[in-house]
Amino acid sequence: MAVQLATGWNPNDAEVVVGTSAGASVAAVVRSGQLSVDAIVRPHETRDEVAERIRRTIYLRGGNRRVTTWLRHGLAAGLRAPGVTFALGSPAVYDPAGVSEWVRGQVGDDAVVSWPDRPTAIVAVDVASKRRVAFGTVGAPEASLGDAVAASSAIPLVFNPHMIDGRAYVDGGVISGTHADLVLGHPGQLDLILILAPMALSERRDGGYFFEQMFDGVGVRALDDELAMIRSAWADSDVLLLRPPPGALSSMRPNFMDAHAAVPSFIRTLTGLRSRLAEPEVWSMLQHHLAPATL
Repeated sequence: MAVQLATGWNPNDAEVVVGTSAGASVAAVVRSGQLSVDAIVRPHETRDEVAERIRRTIYLRGGNRRVTTWLRHGLAAGLRAPGVTFALGSPAVYDPAGVSEWVRGQVGDDAVVSWPDRPTAIVAVDVASKRRVAFGTVGAPEASLGDAVAASSAIPLVFNPHMIDGRAYVDGGVISGTHADLVLGHPGQLDLILILAPMALSERRDGGYFFEQMFDGVGVRALDDELAMIRSAWADSDVLLLRPPPGALSSMRPNFMDAHAAVPSFIRTLTGLRSRLAEPEVWSMLQHHLAPATL
């Protein structure tokens, strides 16, 4: 949205959209042509009303709680090789189907049960195989947009795994927060690759929980590898990496799942990214590819 406001470019015009975790919801909104302030705050809605709508919709209690799945595919593997995988399939409080309902409210009933017409990949992790699954790509299981987003957003320890055709899926961020290398599946080289990486911070987050640091560690390593693959294959492509501004991160403390943090972090992200996009080297890149006249 920050890029759209600054340049007038419509993100739905992107040749490829890849979404993971919260980015899966962003991908759904973009590909449905619904990217707007109303996607977060409805007209005449107060901040408290937004928070209540998030709690009521996204934080839906219940869902798939198969302790044996966690013991077999998460905890046992995590004891052998400590890391994020210990939480694969872990029982949790919330059902990721609530995320699907949130997306339904943003994109509509028809869009949430179908799939975008333009190339779109939404990434989750298959709990049993521990492999990433990019819904929307060749060879991936069929899934509705709502199910794919719910699977991609099933953060271990917070949401229970999401079931699709008898298989359990969790947040794609367990492997990578970006999965940017998936753009290489496009038949032609892309001119500009815009990567949003909220969970790939190399510095320690003030007040962050242990699992945030773990996701950041996974995200940094994965993103470095993905960037290396992209630059090796498409040396002439420009890559713009955007991370949340410090003010947005501060507004999410101490609990980044707190619904009351949604509006403040949204506003601070937009204002902070405006400064980032105005940096000479960044703005020059945007001018070259998106041809905006002014900032």
